[in-house]
Amino acid sequence: MLKPLACAAVLAVFITGTAHAADPAMTGTTAKGPALVDSKGMTLYVFDKDPAGGSACNDACAQNWPPLIAPGDAKAGGGFSVITRTGGAKQWAYKGKALYLWVKDVKPGDATGDGFRGVWHIAKP
Repeated sequence: MLKPLACAAVLAVFITGTAHAADPAMTGTTAKGPALVDSKGMTLYVFDKDPAGGSACNDACAQNWPPLIAPGDAKAGGGFSVITRTGGAKQWAYKGKALYLWVKDVKPGDATGDGFRGVWHIAKP
């Protein structure tokens, strides 16, 4: 079951490669517990190798771990911030950690990327 994320600001989530706005950020339930999810219920992840306020996942990494793209006019609030990726694209972050999807998750609630290579983890609300 999806629940609105308790935060002061409403976060409009944008999915890589799309131009439409999604629902506000939500929490969802996975087999591994609660997680931040996008508007489609897909689990969001964080990457241990990211620098504070930045992203180290580019090129082939970003093909497997698509960044959660933010619109250019996105505003920070409620624990969410916007970072600038290499190349200038904007990406959502939560509590300073960039947010990503995982290409091998195929349905809402999947969390197959959790623990991948010991450096990818579910983004916890």
